[in-house]
Amino acid sequence: MTDPASLHQTVLLHEVVEWLQPKPGGRYMDGTLGMGGHSLALMQAAGEKAELMGLDQDEMALTLARKRLVDFKNRVHLFHLPFSRFEDALDELDWKTVDGAVLDLGVSSMQLDEADRGFSFIHDGPLDMRMNPDSDLSAMDLVNTLKHGELARIIRVYGEDPLAGKIASAILKARDNEVITRTLQLAQIVRLAYPPKMRHTARNHPATRTFQGLRIAVNREIEELEYYLKTIVERLEPGARLAIISFHSLEDRAVKHSFRDAAKGCKCPANQIHCTCDGVPELKVLTKKPLVASEAEREVNPRARSAKLRVAEKLNAKGDRV
Repeated sequence: MTDPASLHQTVLLHEVVEWLQPKPGGRYMDGTLGMGGHSLALMQAAGEKAELMGLDQDEMALTLARKRLVDFKNRVHLFHLPFSRFEDALDELDWKTVDGAVLDLGVSSMQLDEADRGFSFIHDGPLDMRMNPDSDLSAMDLVNTLKHGELARIIRVYGEDPLAGKIASAILKARDNEVITRTLQLAQIVRLAYPPKMRHTARNHPATRTFQGLRIAVNREIEELEYYLKTIVERLEPGARLAIISFHSLEDRAVKHSFRDAAKGCKCPANQIHCTCDGVPELKVLTKKPLVASEAEREVNPRARSAKLRVAEKLNAKGDRV
């Protein structure tokens, strides 16, 4: 089996361990296990009797991570679940809370590099993009069945491409002639939808944003994140820290706003002058601005260039740090 350490470089590894401060006997959660890089570092730093729960919806990632974490196999519990269903795993372990949690959002290098997974616009493969291959909906389903307005919305909102309408029109025109089934087939359609001048001067491949938007839609990534953010705070032990790494503005904005709202405490309407809810803050935001990778990390790992890390700490019932 391929060495998992050679397939994926873990982003902001040292920063996550430093901010989560794992301790002996603690219970930790890695909601996006991937190759197990963050999990391994957390277990190594935590010391004796620490336990970790890892979740991933990609069974191949779970298999490779299990190999990487073999030295801690009696204290690591892995689940084939999306991170939004972390409470199912907690309940199965009979854990009420955890002492720290990390999310590393987005797609892994292994998924991008494997053409058959359909995430790449560089390597030809089936137009899939499912992080969980057992899921019903694929990118091929979306590009061949959605109406113009919904397809354009996905590319504009999730892909953040200002040419979303033009790209959606090009996709609909192409699919009238033949079913769009391959990644390079779609990438070429999107590339030609760009005006020649933009096509030749673009810093990234013209299909980058379209593929991002479709991937997010296929895997319901924003919905998964928003549900997680609504439910995770209650399952954090006072003093526990939550670290979330995002790779585009939609994710980062959701994390920023969720942390900010939990740190305010007050749930009264924004237009209400005086607080009447007696709410107390649930979190303290530890990173006023998102942390980014060092120049040295960005040089060796291009994926780290867009990574942003935000960290918050769970407060006690009185809204104080423990």
